[in-house]
Amino acid sequence: MATQTQRVDTLKEVFADEQKFLLRIVQPGLVGLMDGSVSTLAPIFATAFATHSSRTAFLIGAAAAVGAGISMAFSEGLSDDGELTGRGSPIVRGLVTGLMTFIGGFLHTLPFLIANVHTALIYAYLVVGVELMVISWVRYRFMKTSFSLSILQVVVGGGLVFLSGILIGQS
Repeated sequence: MATQTQRVDTLKEVFADEQKFLLRIVQPGLVGLMDGSVSTLAPIFATAFATHSSRTAFLIGAAAAVGAGISMAFSEGLSDDGELTGRGSPIVRGLVTGLMTFIGGFLHTLPFLIANVHTALIYAYLVVGVELMVISWVRYRFMKTSFSLSILQVVVGGGLVFLSGILIGQS
């Protein structure tokens, strides 16, 4: 029972202390959201343009989101034990990073449940735009990055991956 109480106290502490919250929750979540949102763009859009099949794009997107989420969870969880860096529990960081990676990759996969690939693409473009704006806002709000600079950086990075997916899918 004491262990469970310690866990609750630790979570209360993390959410009460802004620096710990940034290091242990926001930063791993932001890394995951950015990775999931951007790294899955190329496979999803390449598939949509190459096959003209919403179902196939959905399956590739779902597989990419799940795979990226698992990979990032292990990557973050195994990167350090949190003792030297003060970044907290590797399990918590891994879960936050993995979950946010999955969410970032899966949200723009959902429009491909629409059977018409052209309609699905339009909705997917909109979802990607919202994802990139949310990432920019989180960077602005928590990482004290200028909002306009954040939008520029995130959109350029996402745009390069997006264009690579389209070019590969059309080749």
